[in-house]
Amino acid sequence: MKLSDFDFHLPKESIAQHPSDKRDHSRLLILDKATKTLEHHMFYDIYDELTQDDVLVINDTKVIPARLLGIKEKTDATIELLLLKEVSPHHWEAMTKPARRVKVGTKIHFSDLLIAECIEEKEEGLRIFRMHYEGLFIEVLERLGSMPLPPYITEKLFDKDRYQTVYAKDPGSAAAPTAGLHFTQELLNRIRAKGVDIIPITLHVGLGTFKPVQTENITEHPMHEETYTISNESAARLNLAIQEKKHIVCVGTTSIRTLESNYQDGFHPGTYETSIFIYPGYTFKVVDKLITNFHLPKSTLIMLVSALAGREFILDAYKTAVEKGYRFFSFGDAMFIK
Repeated sequence: MKLSDFDFHLPKESIAQHPSDKRDHSRLLILDKATKTLEHHMFYDIYDELTQDDVLVINDTKVIPARLLGIKEKTDATIELLLLKEVSPHHWEAMTKPARRVKVGTKIHFSDLLIAECIEEKEEGLRIFRMHYEGLFIEVLERLGSMPLPPYITEKLFDKDRYQTVYAKDPGSAAAPTAGLHFTQELLNRIRAKGVDIIPITLHVGLGTFKPVQTENITEHPMHEETYTISNESAARLNLAIQEKKHIVCVGTTSIRTLESNYQDGFHPGTYETSIFIYPGYTFKVVDKLITNFHLPKSTLIMLVSALAGREFILDAYKTAVEKGYRFFSFGDAMFIK
């Protein structure tokens, strides 16, 4: 399957530069896989789509201030780090710009609170750094770092909380699981009161989620590993849902990748790595339905939703969304694939 099979025309004005005034007042395009039909709704209508036969799986990761600007020791060159993953205590993998200036032994200073020392050079601008600091690292980041908004968002975000879900809990992501941005606590409470079990899992979003595909043959695209965790309680509730033949509804592609990676004759609690790449031809093990945003052309994410609903149906839906003025990407509108 070719990369060009997942391309589509997207006008620049379709890219949302800011979130909707109210989280659940974004639009919702409902795709029915069986009938190949579309319905136009508001996001708060998702309440009417969910029943006691569904469980809702959310990713409770929290975005950290992962973008750091520092000064290279000895040369005073400006170096930017985008922290992607904590590989071990005090050691982080980071996208580095300009990477050619950062070799093993290079030290980068971020005021007097943090020094990042490069200990390993990897491909594609990635480096492993040993972090030298005192106190709690997340508190250091809160003082020095900034929210790593995607490059297609060019306007300033005045409320940083709008790039976090209302249920964000576990710090560690370099990007938000954006499908969850549409939920308010009130909407979640109403859904829970309806009898829908809402089950949290955690996948820290890193390079595996948003790395561009650069090979025309998509099967040659290497997915980077991301860390996920399923608690004992969540695994038990998921296994009960499977036993009771309930529908698994994932909020976001990160939730799908977590569940499909973990399921082997049941869900297993613990912390693991996944580099799963889902594209058309993949047979889903447990996931039935998906709430998601509109994704970039030729991305691994549009390949994933195409695997769930069919490539032609997805591309037709995207064409309709453009024509109807839906807003795309992180701060845009949502889809519900059922």
